[in-house]
Amino acid sequence: MRRTVKEFRHAKGQRLVYLTAYDYPTARLAERAGVDAILVGDSLGMVVLGYSSTVPVSLEEMLHHTKAARRGAPDTFLVADLPYLSYATLDRALFAAERLLKEGGADAVKLEGGEEVAEIVFGLSRAGVPVLGHVGLTPQTASQLGGYRLQGRRPEEAERILKGAMALEEAGAYGVVLEMVPKDLAKEITERLSIHTVGIGAGSHTDAQILVFHDVVGLYGEFKPRFVKRYLEGERLFLEALSQYVQEVREGVFPSDEHSF
Repeated sequence: MRRTVKEFRHAKGQRLVYLTAYDYPTARLAERAGVDAILVGDSLGMVVLGYSSTVPVSLEEMLHHTKAARRGAPDTFLVADLPYLSYATLDRALFAAERLLKEGGADAVKLEGGEEVAEIVFGLSRAGVPVLGHVGLTPQTASQLGGYRLQGRRPEEAERILKGAMALEEAGAYGVVLEMVPKDLAKEITERLSIHTVGIGAGSHTDAQILVFHDVVGLYGEFKPRFVKRYLEGERLFLEALSQYVQEVREGVFPSDEHSF
């Protein structure tokens, strides 16, 4: 049974499992595995569309993938990322959220930023749109943060991230993602907030954890951040299978009588 926003609002300490998935087959597997929530992240731009960052991802691309993931996981809580600049103003944020929820089938949207987006989060929440916040490393603006690196190591950075998370809660967010921050900072934020925190590269003290499907099963090349644990070397296994297929076709082994009518 699909969880509700109310359940997530009262999910402190429950060790929830989020997984980022981008399409029908991966969302289907995520649901069968029993995850609590699926995120259709704009990281799909890099992982499945081949972009160099998340910045080029459009609302139409997010909508396309959100629809597919919903078809694959009809009974799992589904969050969709608002792509870069789609929430630059409240009107734009409402437009994007309406499409992702009404057309895409998402249960909630996620956006990046702290105090600077609190007003947008408040407007979305007041309109009835469930919002998942995201602080720490924010990939859409990673260049401004010095690249894909740990955030919150310096006291002023940690203070900014903490204040941002608290501002998101006050604005009405039902939860906050903490990405690539020191585990002690994540622990402090988790203890200070009444809403649940979702960690990725943030240690073990958050209320939930999230990883990307392709990272979990080893389908994103040699890219393997320190916080990722691979549970399968999928790329190697897939390549072996495909290579065998190529070989058998060229040698006349496939198709055999078993695969013919």
